[in-house]
Amino acid sequence: MLNKIALMGRLTRDPELRRTGSGTAVTSFTLAVDRNFKSQSGEKETDFIDIVAWRTTAEFVSKYFTKGRMAIVEGRLQLRDWTDKEGGKRRSAEVVADNVYFGDSKKDGNAPSGSDFHPAGVPVDVRADDFQEIEDDGELPF
Repeated sequence: MLNKIALMGRLTRDPELRRTGSGTAVTSFTLAVDRNFKSQSGEKETDFIDIVAWRTTAEFVSKYFTKGRMAIVEGRLQLRDWTDKEGGKRRSAEVVADNVYFGDSKKDGNAPSGSDFHPAGVPVDVRADDFQEIEDDGELPF
């Protein structure tokens, strides 16, 4: 069986770190994910997808992500059945995040042109002129 989801979108609000009774970190947030096509009226549509992250992933998201940041989420779909205040049966779908990555560069303006950031937030300078073409001698390196 396979239950794997990959999403890329922007956070609709700041994530808020909470702890369970046993102290396990958990945070939830919503991603606004644009659809790859337009509706019949010609307008772009967006899905708002609930995400929940646990433990170190929850701590990472709450520390480094804020409203409007682009995030890439890998995880699994989870359906939960619950009862509302009036006693009605309800069902919710959410993505349980296994990994969350930055989908954009840091927004503080300190990033040099052409740089990117890895999850720890340390700048890594990558430019096209940093690479050189190598000659093909016909032998494979492995």
